[in-house]
Amino acid sequence: MKILVVNGPNLNLLGIRQTEIYGNQGFADFFADLALNFNEAELLYFQSNHEGEIIDFIQKEGFSAQGLVINAGGFTHTSVAIPDAISSVQILAVEVHISNIFAREEFRKHSFLSPVCKGVISGLGLEGYKHAIEFIIQHTVKK
Repeated sequence: MKILVVNGPNLNLLGIRQTEIYGNQGFADFFADLALNFNEAELLYFQSNHEGEIIDFIQKEGFSAQGLVINAGGFTHTSVAIPDAISSVQILAVEVHISNIFAREEFRKHSFLSPVCKGVISGLGLEGYKHAIEFIIQHTVKK
């Protein structure tokens, strides 16, 4: 089973950027632990600060994957093209946010991704990625 884990803009700075909101752990170390914990799945990680690169990745890998965990960062609130890409590959997707977006600025409370995702995990820190992967594993028929 292949599960894509996609992070959007500025998430390459986890562990450095606004640690009071996003925590002290970098994503590379966290992802290494994820891969060990979910060794029954092939986890494929991608991060970009560019919307088109995220779309290209979803289109390239999405047809052969069983699930997608996506934290589109700021693109969550601005992109109509990323949800179109998710819909196009017809993949079981879970939207993840490290912080509770509903307790933050008003503009963060709207997601263009939510309508094309099975669910949203918000405010559980990096643990949200683990819960999303667990959900995908439990609710996906292997291709």
